[in-house]
Amino acid sequence: MGKPDNKTHKNESLNNAPEHYIKKLNALANKDLVKSVCAQIRIIGHAPNKSIRSFNIGFFTRMLFSCLIDADRINSADFECPENVRHRNNSPVDWAKPVKRLEQAISNFNGDKPIDELRRNISDTCRERAVDAQGIYTLTVPTGGGKTYASLRYALHHAEKHKLDRIIYIIPFTSIIEQNAEAIREIIECSEDTFSWVLEQHSNLEPEQQNWHSKLVSENWDAPIVMTTMVQFLEVLFSGGTRGARKTHQLANTVLIFDEIQTLPINCTHLFCNALNFITHYCNTTAVLCTATQPLLDQLKSPEKGQLVIPPENELVDNVPKLFEDLERVELSNKVRPEGWTTEQIATLALSEFKELGSCLIIVNTKVWAQKLYLEIQAGFEVDKNALFQLSTSLCPAHRKAIFEKVKERLKQNQPVLCISTQLIEAGVDVDFASVIRFLAGLDSIAQAAGRCNRNGLRKSSIVHVINPDEEKIDLLVDIKTGRDKAQRVMNEGFNNLLAPDAIKQYFNYYFYDRAEEMNYPVSAKKLERDDDLLNLLSSNERNIGRNKNTLLLQQSFMTAGKIFKAIDSPTQAVIVPYTKEGKNLIAELGRIAKEFDVKTYRILLKQAQKFSVNVFPNIRNKLQNENAIHEIQPDEGIYYLDEKYYSDEFGLSVEPCNKMSFMGVD
Repeated sequence: MGKPDNKTHKNESLNNAPEHYIKKLNALANKDLVKSVCAQIRIIGHAPNKSIRSFNIGFFTRMLFSCLIDADRINSADFECPENVRHRNNSPVDWAKPVKRLEQAISNFNGDKPIDELRRNISDTCRERAVDAQGIYTLTVPTGGGKTYASLRYALHHAEKHKLDRIIYIIPFTSIIEQNAEAIREIIECSEDTFSWVLEQHSNLEPEQQNWHSKLVSENWDAPIVMTTMVQFLEVLFSGGTRGARKTHQLANTVLIFDEIQTLPINCTHLFCNALNFITHYCNTTAVLCTATQPLLDQLKSPEKGQLVIPPENELVDNVPKLFEDLERVELSNKVRPEGWTTEQIATLALSEFKELGSCLIIVNTKVWAQKLYLEIQAGFEVDKNALFQLSTSLCPAHRKAIFEKVKERLKQNQPVLCISTQLIEAGVDVDFASVIRFLAGLDSIAQAAGRCNRNGLRKSSIVHVINPDEEKIDLLVDIKTGRDKAQRVMNEGFNNLLAPDAIKQYFNYYFYDRAEEMNYPVSAKKLERDDDLLNLLSSNERNIGRNKNTLLLQQSFMTAGKIFKAIDSPTQAVIVPYTKEGKNLIAELGRIAKEFDVKTYRILLKQAQKFSVNVFPNIRNKLQNENAIHEIQPDEGIYYLDEKYYSDEFGLSVEPCNKMSFMGVD
């Protein structure tokens, strides 16, 4: 189908968009958003201070803008593909179906080990608490405690109880979205369903500058269960343009499950807290902060800038310290040396653990070290090539999944496994190694690494070795470097259990205190012609020289803030890679469809391509462009693919042809 006549399309949009817009606004009104914020505007006036009060009014404005943009996009897509209309499900979600399927699956779970009983108790507690009032809750459970299913059980029952529209899982890394989505689908979906319950977004294949194609096929999170990343969630809250803002109103009347909440970018802390307070206070939404290492988002150094409001009784499990004692399955062994460990020494330690125990996982801080150790072991030690694995974000999700499946199958059959990985394996990946070696990092990261060791309690106890490499370029990785230093400080203070809540709390006290000035998203004069921060731009905006004296006008600098905001300092762009025949065929088919442009097929192909994409940082992208290694699917589409000579079966995306293996930097 060709591009529609602009005049006709515009008239159709103007005629029909208001109907969609009114539906969106009515839906929000039914969720008490408009009622609470407009009819009871005095409630916003009760915010702690002028800054937060202004932030709330500005965020409400973004909610209304979201309604308008989404209505317009839906109208445009329906004009291009009229059959979309009959496929839209505007009726309330029947949560009884997935609830019944989940409860049936849980009743069939077997397991008579002590850890299985503890997991059942955690799950049952979440089920019981699901009938509680809406608000912000915490779920503080040690790694391996079954948070995924326990939080799903809470979310489904809570959504059914309060008649909510959707459940959104916010996950730290794209690497585990597919795993979690598959686990949920296996339980709550069946072939007779008329629609898929789960929508997953691995990476953002939509171009930075949207064209009319990408506007029609971009997702708006209009699904019962959405799996997304923290980066995408933050862009929905604060990014400029319309791509992120379109989804903002979908956060109303929702259950938000934050998996590994401690991975929240430090510069977004106050912005995030203010937004989440607004959404849960005024938008009929519930949030659950899940982690084994709960950050102190309700105990910040500068609460006047915004911190979460979490009543003590809103922890979903009872007696958290006792739970950590009961689920203790590993010991931390502090092997940090003043001189550090050489590559050969680390490889020797890993081989010793591997040969004695049968499996060992080494988790490093950078891709450089992952490759270096892999090559050292591969060349200098006698290890079955079928037992040696390497994982990093240079591999596309489909490639990582294939490796995970091999690793899990070998572990399940008690076959030897030696795996070197970046931190992508730490959060939510269900693997159980006899031994883990972790490069020194933040105590929260070390705790996550420990969750991959003796995960199912098959051994009485196992060791997590914490070491420091002799040379590590992490000066630009501030989160890792600062976390490493604060973890070292806590490790030297004599805690009996460095994974227990009291040690974790001390770690976050040090970490947050040291980085308190970064939490309001500071902006340098280079970007704004004055030193300022995004929290100010999106609230009272006192330093804006263009402020209007008319107090009835919004004073926020929305456009400026949106242009500046990036959830990560160096924003990445997805590149589709030719991994396996399927990946190559997808690239070819996308090129054909983009030329002819069929909305429905293009959308389906983009979803499939998410599994074959790798996110690259600007410096890597520039190197690939200089090598003529990336190409646009079609001119002006903004979707790129990688030349197959630059994708390795061992290391994934490379900046040089794979027969001249070069590596490209850090995670």
